[in-house]
Amino acid sequence: MKPSDFHPGSAGRVLKTPQGHWAFVPHPLPPVIHWSDELIASLSQADRAVGELTGWGHFVSNPHLLIHPFIRREAVFSSRIEGTRASLSDLYAYESGQLALFDLPDDVREVHNYVRALEYGLERMESLPLSLRLLREIHAVLMENVRGQERTPGEFRRSQNWIGPPGATLNEASFVPPPVDKMWEALDALEKFMHMPHDLPPLLRVGLIHYQFEAIHPFLDGNGRVGRLLTTLLLCAWGVLPAPLLYLSPYFERRRQSYYDLLLNVSQRGDWEAWLIFFLQGVAHQGGDAVQRIRALQQLRERYHNLLQSTRAAARLLQVIDLLFERPFLQTRQVATQLGVNFSTAQRYVNRLLDAGILREATGKTRNRVYRAEEILRAVAGDSEE
Repeated sequence: MKPSDFHPGSAGRVLKTPQGHWAFVPHPLPPVIHWSDELIASLSQADRAVGELTGWGHFVSNPHLLIHPFIRREAVFSSRIEGTRASLSDLYAYESGQLALFDLPDDVREVHNYVRALEYGLERMESLPLSLRLLREIHAVLMENVRGQERTPGEFRRSQNWIGPPGATLNEASFVPPPVDKMWEALDALEKFMHMPHDLPPLLRVGLIHYQFEAIHPFLDGNGRVGRLLTTLLLCAWGVLPAPLLYLSPYFERRRQSYYDLLLNVSQRGDWEAWLIFFLQGVAHQGGDAVQRIRALQQLRERYHNLLQSTRAAARLLQVIDLLFERPFLQTRQVATQLGVNFSTAQRYVNRLLDAGILREATGKTRNRVYRAEEILRAVAGDSEE
């Protein structure tokens, strides 16, 4: 890391450690915000998008039917930023227990851990405030039995880490986060900022916190994923959204280099405005995207309900339909367990949905079959299958 790349007046200071390398220590939040016309317009658009999404979150009769697939879509994109190649279909196939449907079990396990970590964090916030302790717990779930599991899951680092091209040494790094003693000071200040009442708009504060967490880089591995998890948790903890329906990883993944460059530009030049505009535009874009997916899923659900409403065992079939919105891949035994019926009865319901064209069999096998709801999967996945 070259000290000359970091201009005076940036978001922090560069110091030389006793070990002889240079590191960056971010200043405590908040910075001075320069309210340009573009930043104000971006905040206004993001607020409108979140307001519309909030309205849809209240309108949907069972938001859990949306939360379940939206979390999985986020997991695919956030993990893809870090280099995994698993698709949403791979994840659902893994969760259905049909491991032979994909060739990337390591990648899929990482994505599945992201789902577990996010669901754990959302549930844990009911009894524990969003805090450094909770972030460590989430990290432990995220890194369990996957690549990087040897890098102290659930613990903040006790040694120096760095960011750079593959194989880069500490001296060749493009960015070196704070040394351990300064890391703890920065984390303490970040936690205080998260809980401090402030006049800054919540969406702007979330953007500031995302940068700050990435600049501190407190774990040996998994910092990007935890930082993006933190964004979702903050939106829920602060009541910005009634349910976890907004996720920024798809926006970041499609603009990955800009995402990295803008974060680095804050550190090197103090360019908060460009980063915050990018972040808020992401909120507006993904808020609109979420609304479109909610509409599509609602329309599908209504069409399926209307199609099956007059059939025999309609009530049970509608239960299976709702299960499909949570699990677009499933096996008959999962239907039996969920409905509390025997296997043959559950298979009869599955056959009805096969005849209606709502399900198709995905394995080509005679045993341990897995059924796939194509239209639901397309509505949830969109371009995440590319």
